[in-house]
Amino acid sequence: MLYLITVIAIAWVVSAAAMTGIFVIGRRIGNVGIVDAAWSLGVGTAAIVYALLPDGDIVARGAVAVFAGAWSVRLGLHILFDRVLGKPEDGRYRDLMEGWGERAPRQLFLFFQYQAVFIVVFSLPFLPIALSQTPPSRVRLVIAAVIWLAAVLGEGVADRQLSRWRNTLANRGRTCRSGLWKYSRHPNYFFEWLHWWTYVVLGIMEPFGWLTLLGPMLMLFFLYRVTGIPYTEKQALKSRGDDYRRYQEEVSAFFPWFTKVR
Repeated sequence: MLYLITVIAIAWVVSAAAMTGIFVIGRRIGNVGIVDAAWSLGVGTAAIVYALLPDGDIVARGAVAVFAGAWSVRLGLHILFDRVLGKPEDGRYRDLMEGWGERAPRQLFLFFQYQAVFIVVFSLPFLPIALSQTPPSRVRLVIAAVIWLAAVLGEGVADRQLSRWRNTLANRGRTCRSGLWKYSRHPNYFFEWLHWWTYVVLGIMEPFGWLTLLGPMLMLFFLYRVTGIPYTEKQALKSRGDDYRRYQEEVSAFFPWFTKVR
């Protein structure tokens, strides 16, 4: 138990130091949305560090490193190049800083440090797998791989469909309804949530396996109630008005489902 606490404490210190540097970079480039890319890459880095711990089975540690590492690189680089570099700052962060007023620099620094804490929290599902003394069964590996592949491919397709829609001038002011966006208002969020079940399959039977449930449970809470759907839809209503209200009436918020016929 002491070993586990020590590993978690080290992960937090490293994440806090990294987020301090990212805070400086974000202020310098004028886009603090870089914190989203840093969070994704930070969680994947934590998984790889856990996989390098010498105590667990090499197959289990390898699975954590490959699944979480590849997921974080894809998502982190997508956010960095599609939403940060050369792009206007996300409206969510503009609203936050306007609300903070003169306290914005201090509050923003604290916000980045909160992300360091969340990196550690969301990396906890990897620990029971990385510290497992036995390799996961072939069946569990196959099921985990199928879930991971469906989630990462689904999220990647949703991201590309949305980027293509936004980059078409004729679509300005209109809501994307093509591809996966016809069945869910946030298919990228749905597949992001689905991805976390990979680690439940791999680690739920291990000591401290309940930690794997933190991934899908916390992700669903944050997407539904905190930083995901509420902020995204607030910005969408502000920019697209009635068009987005019709979209809300016709399309499922999260879980993909058939479009309602008005």
